[in-house]
Amino acid sequence: MTWKNTTDDLAAWFTRLQSRFPYLDDSAMPHATRGRARFEAYLAQTHNLSLTEAHEEVDDFLYIESLIREADDSTEAA
Repeated sequence: MTWKNTTDDLAAWFTRLQSRFPYLDDSAMPHATRGRARFEAYLAQTHNLSLTEAHEEVDDFLYIESLIREADDSTEAA
């Protein structure tokens, strides 16, 4: 899964992002739509992370979500 997949339907993904990053509020949505780096900077600021940590957290989020999507797809195919 890529960042573009997330921002293509941000309204649907925002709840999942908030589950992972509890200090996100609706004001974070514009940061997400302006690009991953901008969102990571916002995330670092609001969650007391370095930029590197924020980048790694977003990588982890995308990886986990891709695994969930893959598992759901294989369950539906069975």
